[in-house]
Amino acid sequence: MGDQLKRREFIGLFGGAAASWALAAPGTLAAPARQAGNPAIIGFLGAGTPSSHGELFAALVRRLRELGWIEGSSVAIAVRWAEGRSTRAAAIAAEFVRLKVDIIVTSGTPMASEAKKATATIPIVFATAADPVGAGLIASLGRPGGNITGLSLQQAEVAGKRVELLQEVVPGLRKLAILANTGSAAAVLEMNAVQAAARTMNLEVTTVEIQRAEDIAPAFEALNTSAQALYVCVEALVNSNRARIHSLAMGARLPAIYNGRAHVEAGSLMSYGPNQLELWRRAADHVDKILRGAKPANLPVEQPTKFDLVINLTTAKALGLEVPPTLLARADEVIE
Repeated sequence: MGDQLKRREFIGLFGGAAASWALAAPGTLAAPARQAGNPAIIGFLGAGTPSSHGELFAALVRRLRELGWIEGSSVAIAVRWAEGRSTRAAAIAAEFVRLKVDIIVTSGTPMASEAKKATATIPIVFATAADPVGAGLIASLGRPGGNITGLSLQQAEVAGKRVELLQEVVPGLRKLAILANTGSAAAVLEMNAVQAAARTMNLEVTTVEIQRAEDIAPAFEALNTSAQALYVCVEALVNSNRARIHSLAMGARLPAIYNGRAHVEAGSLMSYGPNQLELWRRAADHVDKILRGAKPANLPVEQPTKFDLVINLTTAKALGLEVPPTLLARADEVIE
């Protein structure tokens, strides 16, 4: 009886928690059949902050509404932000287990790992993960097994492409710096892939390692003028501190490349990576299937189908760079 009471209180408290994020009109599909007064409960474990992941969360909510899951009616969403900290993620995941949510939604390998550690029974969907097989989240992409599934970024596989893009923009590039959170297994995997790609291109590499927000400024100070460009391995810590990293990179006059357009919108030079909004909408499809009875173990982990190249011409001019017309012609978006 006590657990049921807590669940009812929880629904009442969080039933409209995500309503302000749902910017689209309700979908035309009817709400899934649920017992009266017993909406599905989604525990949303945000990897970063509302400013870093709010737009992505909104895409998830919009797609859920299109599929018939309406906040306060057929679904309640408890929203928690880990701010890039695994310890906070672990506490949030434990809270969701106590509250007996129906499903946990998160993003990024570290956050998904903490959710998986917290429960082997509550379904988990990750909107993004760099290498879910290598990180031990799933058994295989086709048959994830266990209680977790989602979408893989395959981040390391496109590392070489990003280095090539930097070479196109930075004439005579010979010295490359890599910024990576070495506390993140996914970031370390990507960093190793960048180093391997750089070696084949005869580039000299300097690795700038961080593990906390407090490490970022000293890391840039240690660089001095030893690099001509910067490759940023993006994960929750980097996402939560994107403005600071951009400011320091510009102060050091370092052209930087990232994996997503949000960083370019914040003023960085360039990004190349999967379309994040598409991935989060597809994550909502996974959530829908699971809430309708599908087992995570049988839902294949999907991969990106759309990659975007975004270039900030204002930043290029500020750095004294001329972006080749051929590269601009290939860009999916140019910010001026």
